[in-house]
Amino acid sequence: MTRTPMPETTAASPHRDSTPWGSILRNVLLVLALLAMTWLALNVRLPSLETLQARIADLGPWGPLFFIALYALVAVTPIPVTIMAVAAGMIFGLPIGTILSMAGVVLGCLGGYGIARGLGRETVMRLLGSHAEVVEQRLEGGGFYAVCTLRLMPGIPYWPVNYGSGALGITARDYLVATALSALPGQVSLIAIGAFIADPSLVNGLAVVISWIVVITLTVLAYRRWRAARSSQGDPEDTSHG
Repeated sequence: MTRTPMPETTAASPHRDSTPWGSILRNVLLVLALLAMTWLALNVRLPSLETLQARIADLGPWGPLFFIALYALVAVTPIPVTIMAVAAGMIFGLPIGTILSMAGVVLGCLGGYGIARGLGRETVMRLLGSHAEVVEQRLEGGGFYAVCTLRLMPGIPYWPVNYGSGALGITARDYLVATALSALPGQVSLIAIGAFIADPSLVNGLAVVISWIVVITLTVLAYRRWRAARSSQGDPEDTSHG
């Protein structure tokens, strides 16, 4: 008895579905992120210090939590965090203002770091625009001291460091510790200015002077440690300066 041959099934062509969905998704996310950042930078304006102070006072015991949440949101975006830190000093004073500001800025920085891990390196580097070269040069192959250096370096906002660290593979532990330690002196220096504006006492004046001395000193030390680490890895850019 002869068997009827079964019809052969055609093997699925490896090129049957060659649509690069991953690349398309990353490009869509890039466009959305760029649009969001551009809109925030051009349209969102933080309230004045007086308005912010009045709103927080109206919230009563919820005021500090509102401040932390608002600070964290600002730290995720390109909006400068300076006004938030100064406001903390004016509204809450130096000790409480420092605690609330650090809580907000660390949460916001972690948020940016997490978003960058999801977007990926290529997308984030495009998103950083003019900051991409500096951030990549400092953070590539870096770690704790690289993050500290950029956090303390004048003229570099928080958000490129947040996104660059996530995209360039800085470990979460190094990033978190470096952010908490290196953001503290800069935050205190700004909070002290706000506290001095609200209460121009000798203590607040000394806090301003001392905190800025600490910021400058730590910036130099962190940069030297970063240079030494890069030199030990054979970076020609750093060894040529020795």
